[in-house]
Amino acid sequence: MDKVRIGIIGIGNMGSSHARELAKGSVPGSKLAAVCDIDPDRLKWAKDTFSEQIALYDNADALICSGSIDAVIIATPHYDHPPLAIKSFEKGLHVLIEKPAGVYTKQVREMNEAALNSNKIFGIMYNQRTNPLYQKLRDLIKSGELGELKRTNWIITNWYRSQSYYDSGGWRATWAGEGGGVLLNQDPHQLDLWQWTCGMPKRVMAFMSFGKYHDIEVEDDVTAYVEYENGATGVFVTSTADAPGTNRFEVTGDRGKIVIEDDKLIFWRNRIPERQFNREFKGGFGQPECWKCEIPITGQNTQHIGILQNWVDAVINGTELLAPGIEGMNGLQISNAMHLSAWTGKWAEIPVDEDLFYELLQERIKNSGYRKNIFGSTVLDVSGTH
Repeated sequence: MDKVRIGIIGIGNMGSSHARELAKGSVPGSKLAAVCDIDPDRLKWAKDTFSEQIALYDNADALICSGSIDAVIIATPHYDHPPLAIKSFEKGLHVLIEKPAGVYTKQVREMNEAALNSNKIFGIMYNQRTNPLYQKLRDLIKSGELGELKRTNWIITNWYRSQSYYDSGGWRATWAGEGGGVLLNQDPHQLDLWQWTCGMPKRVMAFMSFGKYHDIEVEDDVTAYVEYENGATGVFVTSTADAPGTNRFEVTGDRGKIVIEDDKLIFWRNRIPERQFNREFKGGFGQPECWKCEIPITGQNTQHIGILQNWVDAVINGTELLAPGIEGMNGLQISNAMHLSAWTGKWAEIPVDEDLFYELLQERIKNSGYRKNIFGSTVLDVSGTH
């Protein structure tokens, strides 16, 4: 295969951005072949925007079954990612989904099984994995340079959103339309990076407010505490109401502390590991000698184009994926556990209790102000995703 013929389902903000990049040749080895949207205005935009001939569809099934594409990008509201991906795998298409992988893990598990059975390339748009800052953090942790993990803290509150943002679409910030708030819309990248660099926690206790600062159904303020298998702990704080907000990720290990903030990575490195110092030091007050090191960061932060190129290269050449689609389950496990903890007022274990989460989510969907999932999948159907 010299060129991958790509179709895009959903040409809203992200889908239209991907379409523009593909059309202008930003991703070698790819060709924008088709787009799909149920909104006639968006299809008119596509027809007027792209000089080359592309196929236009107002029905996702028609695009998936058309035979005119080799691969599909799914950029629809969250609930539709798994059912559309499953249909695409069944028709022999490679798939790239926007984040999050879905709304609940039962649905995403079915999608992942379909992906594995299809033998097709399955990616997820975790574009923050292309950021050399987080790649370096992962390297320092995985290589043992930071020592055994002791504590993680991420304050990610620079997601400010006004009421007009939420009012811009009826599906936004509703249980039936979006499936969650800041955790499902803004934070999937951070939840993914958190587990990608530090590993998965084993349980979580979360406190969140629903419509605290906005007229919405879902969470707009979250504080969560997690515990890891080795006894390390973590805190995740996020909101769409802080102005100005903060983005500070701090990871502490036996050999020091790493802080990512303002596009810099600072390693406060202990000359002697803390546990060794604790055992050997006999002077009462004292602490390990510590060096402040600004770690040089190399490489390009290619973001969305980087993930698109990596996915296309995987289809053509078998290149290893930076963001495999099946790993979308991990961040969703954490956010599902946070919701479950907040709803029940109890610890939530990871892996999450999928049946209980689904049951409690359905209660919220039934009382939601938004009922219909606009790309046609059945939100209220407990049996599956088709």
